Amino acid sequence: MIFEHQVLYPSEGELDEQQPDATDVWHSRIRRAGADLTLVTYGGSLHKSLSAADSLARERIEAEVIDLRCLRPLDLGPVFDSVRRTHRILVVDEGWATLSLAGEIIAQVAEHALYDLDAPPARVCSVEVPIPYAAHMEQAALPQPEKIVRAARELVARGG
Repeated sequence: MIFEHQVLYPSEGELDEQQPDATDVWHSRIRRAGADLTLVTYGGSLHKSLSAADSLARERIEAEVIDLRCLRPLDLGPVFDSVRRTHRILVVDEGWATLSLAGEIIAQVAEHALYDLDAPPARVCSVEVPIPYAAHMEQAALPQPEKIVRAARELVARGG
Protein backbone atom coordinates (compact mmCIF):
# COMPACT_ATOMS: atom_id res chain seq x y z
CA MET A 1 0.00 0.00 0.00
CA ILE A 2 1.12 3.53 -0.68
CA PHE A 3 -0.27 6.38 1.36
CA GLU A 4 0.12 9.85 -0.08
CA HIS A 5 0.27 12.88 2.15
CA GLN A 6 -2.24 15.38 0.75
CA VAL A 7 -0.25 18.36 2.02
CA LEU A 8 2.54 17.39 -0.39
CA TYR A 9 0.38 17.56 -3.55
CA PRO A 10 1.22 21.18 -4.38
CA SER A 11 4.94 20.67 -3.60
CA GLU A 12 7.49 21.26 -6.32
CA GLY A 13 11.11 20.22 -6.62
CA GLU A 14 13.88 19.06 -8.89
CA LEU A 15 14.09 15.49 -10.17
CA ASP A 16 17.38 13.63 -10.23
CA GLU A 17 18.31 13.61 -13.92
CA GLN A 18 20.71 10.73 -13.34
CA GLN A 19 17.81 8.40 -12.47
CA PRO A 20 14.64 9.80 -14.03
CA ASP A 21 12.83 6.45 -14.23
CA ALA A 22 13.37 4.96 -10.78
CA THR A 23 13.10 6.15 -7.22
CA ASP A 24 14.21 3.78 -4.50
CA VAL A 25 11.38 4.09 -2.00
CA TRP A 26 12.47 1.00 -0.07
CA HIS A 27 15.52 2.56 1.60
CA SER A 28 16.00 5.52 3.90
CA ARG A 29 17.88 8.46 2.45
CA ILE A 30 20.00 11.18 3.98
CA ARG A 31 18.42 14.42 2.78
CA ARG A 32 20.85 16.74 4.59
CA ALA A 33 24.22 15.88 6.10
CA GLY A 34 25.09 17.06 9.61
CA ALA A 35 27.30 16.24 12.55
CA ASP A 36 25.50 17.50 15.68
CA LEU A 37 22.26 15.50 15.75
CA THR A 38 20.17 13.13 13.67
CA LEU A 39 16.62 14.16 12.69
CA VAL A 40 14.57 11.16 11.52
CA THR A 41 11.28 11.76 9.73
CA TYR A 42 9.07 10.89 6.76
CA GLY A 43 6.15 12.14 4.69
CA GLY A 44 4.66 15.50 5.55
CA SER A 45 7.22 16.16 8.28
CA LEU A 46 10.21 15.96 5.92
CA HIS A 47 10.01 19.53 4.64
CA LYS A 48 9.35 20.83 8.15
CA SER A 49 12.42 18.97 9.39
CA LEU A 50 14.54 20.34 6.54
CA SER A 51 13.31 23.84 7.35
CA ALA A 52 14.19 23.29 11.01
CA ALA A 53 17.65 22.03 9.99
CA ASP A 54 18.19 25.23 7.98
CA SER A 55 17.23 27.33 11.02
CA LEU A 56 19.53 25.28 13.24
CA ALA A 57 22.40 25.73 10.77
CA ARG A 58 22.12 29.49 11.23
CA GLU A 59 22.79 28.78 14.92
CA ARG A 60 25.76 26.56 13.99
CA ILE A 61 23.94 23.35 14.83
CA GLU A 62 24.27 20.90 11.95
CA ALA A 63 21.38 18.42 11.82
CA GLU A 64 21.52 15.35 9.62
CA VAL A 65 18.03 14.74 8.21
CA ILE A 66 17.05 11.19 7.33
CA ASP A 67 13.92 10.53 5.28
CA LEU A 68 12.59 7.04 6.09
CA ARG A 69 10.57 6.96 2.82
CA CYS A 70 9.15 3.48 3.57
CA LEU A 71 7.73 2.43 6.93
CA ARG A 72 7.49 -1.30 6.28
CA PRO A 73 10.04 -2.65 5.87
CA LEU A 74 11.65 -0.01 8.07
CA ASP A 75 15.22 0.70 6.90
CA LEU A 76 17.03 1.85 10.05
CA GLY A 77 20.62 1.08 8.97
CA PRO A 78 21.24 4.71 7.91
CA VAL A 79 19.69 5.88 11.18
CA PHE A 80 22.05 3.73 13.28
CA ASP A 81 25.03 4.91 11.19
CA SER A 82 24.00 8.53 11.64
CA VAL A 83 23.51 8.15 15.40
CA ARG A 84 27.03 6.70 15.63
CA ARG A 85 28.31 9.94 14.02
CA THR A 86 26.08 12.53 15.71
CA HIS A 87 25.45 10.82 19.07
CA ARG A 88 21.92 12.31 19.28
CA ILE A 89 18.55 11.48 17.74
CA LEU A 90 15.33 13.43 17.40
CA VAL A 91 12.41 11.69 15.68
CA VAL A 92 9.73 13.85 14.06
CA ASP A 93 6.43 12.04 13.54
CA GLU A 94 2.93 13.34 12.79
CA GLY A 95 1.52 10.47 14.81
CA TRP A 96 0.84 10.69 18.52
CA ALA A 97 3.73 9.90 20.87
CA THR A 98 1.74 7.12 22.53
CA LEU A 99 2.21 3.84 20.62
CA SER A 100 3.92 5.70 17.78
CA LEU A 101 6.38 4.99 15.01
CA ALA A 102 8.65 7.47 16.80
CA GLY A 103 8.58 5.22 19.85
CA GLU A 104 9.48 2.18 17.72
CA ILE A 105 12.42 3.99 16.12
CA ILE A 106 13.70 5.08 19.53
CA ALA A 107 13.33 1.52 20.84
CA GLN A 108 15.31 0.19 17.89
CA VAL A 109 18.04 2.80 18.43
CA ALA A 110 18.15 1.81 22.11
CA GLU A 111 18.55 -1.85 21.10
CA HIS A 112 21.20 -1.28 18.43
CA ALA A 113 23.03 1.99 19.18
CA LEU A 114 22.37 2.86 22.83
CA TYR A 115 26.01 3.27 23.79
CA ASP A 116 26.58 5.64 20.88
CA LEU A 117 24.15 8.18 22.37
CA ASP A 118 25.38 11.16 24.40
CA ALA A 119 21.83 12.26 25.28
CA PRO A 120 18.48 10.51 25.66
CA PRO A 121 16.55 10.08 22.39
CA ALA A 122 13.82 12.66 21.85
CA ARG A 123 10.74 13.02 19.67
CA VAL A 124 8.41 15.68 18.37
CA CYS A 125 4.94 14.28 17.71
CA SER A 126 1.44 15.58 17.22
CA VAL A 127 -0.65 16.71 20.15
CA GLU A 128 -2.72 13.73 21.26
CA VAL A 129 -6.08 14.97 19.97
CA PRO A 130 -8.01 14.16 16.80
CA ILE A 131 -6.46 16.27 14.04
CA PRO A 132 -8.64 19.38 13.72
CA TYR A 133 -10.07 20.54 10.40
CA ALA A 134 -9.52 24.28 10.95
CA ALA A 135 -6.12 25.19 9.47
CA HIS A 136 -4.87 27.18 12.48
CA MET A 137 -5.80 24.38 14.86
CA GLU A 138 -4.25 21.74 12.59
CA GLN A 139 -1.02 23.79 12.57
CA ALA A 140 -1.09 23.85 16.37
CA ALA A 141 -1.63 20.09 16.62
CA LEU A 142 1.03 18.89 14.15
CA PRO A 143 4.83 19.15 14.52
CA GLN A 144 6.08 22.47 13.13
CA PRO A 145 9.62 23.68 12.38
CA GLU A 146 9.69 25.91 15.48
CA LYS A 147 8.90 22.95 17.74
CA ILE A 148 11.53 20.83 16.01
CA VAL A 149 14.14 23.59 16.43
CA ARG A 150 13.31 23.96 20.13
CA ALA A 151 13.58 20.21 20.76
CA ALA A 152 16.85 20.01 18.78
CA ARG A 153 18.39 22.88 20.76
CA GLU A 154 17.48 21.15 24.03
CA LEU A 155 18.94 17.87 22.79
CA VAL A 156 22.22 19.43 21.69
CA ALA A 157 22.50 21.30 25.00
CA ARG A 158 22.37 17.98 26.90
CA GLY A 159 25.69 16.36 27.85
CA GLY A 160 28.39 14.86 25.67
